[in-house]
Amino acid sequence: MAANGGGSLLERRSSVRRSQSMVSEEGRGPPADEDLGGGGMLKIGAVLDKDSAAPKSRLAKDTGDHGGGGPSEMELMKEKFAKLLLGEDMSGSGKGVPSALAVSNAITNLAASVFGEQRKLEPMASDRKGRWKKEVGWLLSVADHIVEFVAKKQVLDNGTEMEVMGTQQRRDLQANIPALRKIDTMLLDYLDNYKDRNEFWYVKRDSCSDSDEQRSDEKWWIPIVKVPPGGLSPASRGWLQHQKELVNQVLKAAMAINANCLMEMAIPESYLESLPKNGRASLGDALYRIITDVEFDPDVFLSTVDLTSEHKILDLKDRIEASVIIWNRKVHNKDGKSAWGSAVSQEKREQFEERAQTLLLIIKHRYPGIPQSTLDIAKIQENRDVGFAILESYSRVLESLAFNVMSRIEDVLTADDHAREKAKKEASPAPAIANDAAAEHHHHQAGEVDAPCKMAGSPNGRTLLDFMDDWNGDADRPSPTAPAPEPAAQEDGRLMKLPNIMTNLKQTYMDNLFGAHRSPPGRH
Repeated sequence: MAANGGGSLLERRSSVRRSQSMVSEEGRGPPADEDLGGGGMLKIGAVLDKDSAAPKSRLAKDTGDHGGGGPSEMELMKEKFAKLLLGEDMSGSGKGVPSALAVSNAITNLAASVFGEQRKLEPMASDRKGRWKKEVGWLLSVADHIVEFVAKKQVLDNGTEMEVMGTQQRRDLQANIPALRKIDTMLLDYLDNYKDRNEFWYVKRDSCSDSDEQRSDEKWWIPIVKVPPGGLSPASRGWLQHQKELVNQVLKAAMAINANCLMEMAIPESYLESLPKNGRASLGDALYRIITDVEFDPDVFLSTVDLTSEHKILDLKDRIEASVIIWNRKVHNKDGKSAWGSAVSQEKREQFEERAQTLLLIIKHRYPGIPQSTLDIAKIQENRDVGFAILESYSRVLESLAFNVMSRIEDVLTADDHAREKAKKEASPAPAIANDAAAEHHHHQAGEVDAPCKMAGSPNGRTLLDFMDDWNGDADRPSPTAPAPEPAAQEDGRLMKLPNIMTNLKQTYMDNLFGAHRSPPGRH
């Protein structure tokens, strides 16, 4: 009886649960969001299956409604700006980098991941191009909210005109952000122009012989350019030259914006504390003497310095920048020291500073691909202005892309030059052999006629007895080396060949010694 009573009780409970679940399923008409509304409490007895809105972790990647397996654009944007807000410190403890440096690092890392694979002159992949345009647009949208107060005129309803303060985007951002966007679009369009270009191609370095490999030591990760055996066509080479000029103009524009932005940034105190006491200590005695000379020539200065490696160029740039700041601070007495006890006048320091600035400008334009100097790195790391951070990082990555594109164009032109020289060398031996044979035959005939004359008229043909006769003053005795008398003119008025006329005589030591007592035949 007890067993039967227990079984009936279990059946009664299971039937009640089934009926409750059936009622809840029949009444689940509205979506899960409506079930969760109205107080935010779940209905009692509601069953959460796979299709219901179950609680999800924030760390899980939401697939969204786009049907793909990756995160949606909204989730990517949330993650991007969360890192910016946290200062790249995902623990949230407040130990992250400043917002300006976080934005700068985000733009730099995005460019490295997108443009790092651009090793050939070919259009950028559509997925990478779309990612670049989308994510750089997110990061640049921060600049739209960096504003400044300006005076504006406002007309009231009664016609009264009054001046009020309004907000607009900061002027430097308003002028430079559209210019950088234009440069960005132009560079991507230049790469798209190489879509149908098939006169040159790329091969891996492993598949080339040592003789064909032109740059084995530097840029080993760049594939080797190949051109046809005779080189590029004139039209294709001219087109590449034109593309190089266009990219060079874009490069100069990006460099100008980046240099102007870095100049506006404040110099960190940590950098100023690390500077030496004077410009001589920064440059060294040899370079200091050249740059402070009365007659200064920047090309002569750079020719005396070893600039064979990137490290040496960067070291010279660091030393010149340090000397510029030292001289500038001494001119404006920012170092707290009096200029009365110094041997260098203020005018001289200003002149030295201008010379150093000229050298920096030449180095920057002659070597555009060198890394950032110590001063530039210090400014970027210590910068707190988000607008400057956006301008500097965006212009820097575009400058790097333009330089890489121009370097790839130069690689193709260099390969074309090598192919042309090789074709000339292969085509030149046959005509050269014929010309050599003709020249040898001509010299042989001329040698048969002029050999006696050369033997008679050359200084080496004289004997010791001739020199002794010259020394004794015996000029009347005929010399055995005397030339034959000049032939008479022919009846038609033409002169015969004068075999005794010699040119380009080289005087020996004995000729100089006895030149005043030489016999008349020896003067011919």
